[in-house]
Amino acid sequence: MSAQIHDSRMPAADPSRAENPKHPYQPNKLLRRLRSQVGKAIADFNLVEDGDRIMVCLSGGKDSYALLDVLQNLQRAAPVSFELIPVHLDQKQPGYPPQVLPDYLEGLGLPYHILQEDTFSRVQALTPEGKTTCAVCSRLRRGILYACARRIGATKIALGHHLDDVVETLFLNMFFGGRLKAMPPKLKSDDGQNIVIRPLFYCRERDLARWATHRRFPIIPCNLCGSQENLQRQVIKEMLQRWDRETPGRVRNVARSLSRVVPSHLSDGELFDFVGLNRDEELLPLLDVSSR
Repeated sequence: MSAQIHDSRMPAADPSRAENPKHPYQPNKLLRRLRSQVGKAIADFNLVEDGDRIMVCLSGGKDSYALLDVLQNLQRAAPVSFELIPVHLDQKQPGYPPQVLPDYLEGLGLPYHILQEDTFSRVQALTPEGKTTCAVCSRLRRGILYACARRIGATKIALGHHLDDVVETLFLNMFFGGRLKAMPPKLKSDDGQNIVIRPLFYCRERDLARWATHRRFPIIPCNLCGSQENLQRQVIKEMLQRWDRETPGRVRNVARSLSRVVPSHLSDGELFDFVGLNRDEELLPLLDVSSR
């Protein structure tokens, strides 16, 4: 049975994380929206089931912190039982603060794992000069996290990708790869051993950023991705931000279109049989009669 999580009850206020009066939004309202969107994604795509042992990939960025926070919040009122296990990969980047995440996770009282792999050096060695590190870094990271999921008996791997990531990936693949492809809310790894879920599939990045600020998550910057210039993803992100300013709702409509696909109005012969498409011959005599 999937988890139909739409409960609107709120947790007790945490006085240690008081609202900043300068923020023009209401934290309780924001949390309700995030809970509702995550609950809808869980229900729409059967992301969480009774007895799940969910490995939550915690990068140290705002999105994964918010993912774990909202899932914990929903867990308290969920109609099904599931376990959350945060896992963080220390990639041995220069200047990395090793105690930030352990201290934070100890305060949550959850079992967690800190993996230590020097992927930083390997990424630098494997990436050609002038190229971005994203492809190599993500491939190495994915292998390490998949292996950890199998080792700890995780039934699902939760990632912190949100609606903006999904739309950005769609345009990246269209503009630079010539493919109509984005990020799915749920997928099976190529080896068939892991199920990856994206509970933030319906959430906007700006809401997650506001929630991270309100909750005062101890953000750890990434010195691989964020420090690179001329990233194609950054160009797409700026385009979407401009759309949000000029035409509110356009980005969410693009995301909504991913669930309303009409294969007969595209041109992929694997999805629709254009070659075998013919007139309905049995109706032709009737049409001839009606036209006389």
